[in-house]
Amino acid sequence: MKCLLLFLLLPLSFVLKAQDPAVLLKEADNFERQIKETEALDKYKQVLTIDPTNLKALVRASELNASIGGRLTDKNSKRLYFETAADYAKKAFDVDPNNADANYVMGMAAGKMTDVESENKKIVAYVKDAKSYNEKAVAINPKHAKAYYSIGKWHYEMVNLSGIKKIAVRLFYGGLPNGDLDSAISNFEKCKVLDPYFALNYLDLAKAYRDNHQPTQAIEVLNKLVKLPTRTGDDAAIKAEGAKMLNDIQ
Repeated sequence: MKCLLLFLLLPLSFVLKAQDPAVLLKEADNFERQIKETEALDKYKQVLTIDPTNLKALVRASELNASIGGRLTDKNSKRLYFETAADYAKKAFDVDPNNADANYVMGMAAGKMTDVESENKKIVAYVKDAKSYNEKAVAINPKHAKAYYSIGKWHYEMVNLSGIKKIAVRLFYGGLPNGDLDSAISNFEKCKVLDPYFALNYLDLAKAYRDNHQPTQAIEVLNKLVKLPTRTGDDAAIKAEGAKMLNDIQ
């Protein structure tokens, strides 16, 4: 009788284990290590069906939607992923507005939305949010590498604004924001120290050094970039771009 009861309860134990958020988070992490972003995202979604306020799942769901959307060429599909990233970020922020990761993804998602938004007022609001939320993130956690990267990216983009984004920012900011290459480089360098394997930071840091007429520093950064391990779905393309840039500079 005891054996029969154990046999009947065994499937239930597997179901309960499969529904354990901690187990699902571990599975998601394993998929990310294998660079299987879609599968990882599905796991984070499963976590959120069980625990809608799970901060890690919300943050990573936001980041993965932004990453996957960033590789798409169709603007409507890209926008859908970016809007989904923004929605997850807002939910994370609502869970804990004083959490550094939640503020970071709010700023990150806002930055992504500037690439697909066409309404001037919204573009400017996103531009402001991209900076302010990341500044709050580093105020909460001075060792938040990706927030420093995002601040650096903001400064770099303000120097290189073009097209509709430049027109919108000029109109509604009353001129261009005070972005500069030195601030971009400073923040990228902080990110590099805190996360020495973040490939995208190396690429944008090299671009900032190049544009700031510091080719020696750009070459040094690019030489490190091309030797980095591939950790995300974006890294192979990032390193390929870095290798081409290195060849063009040398």
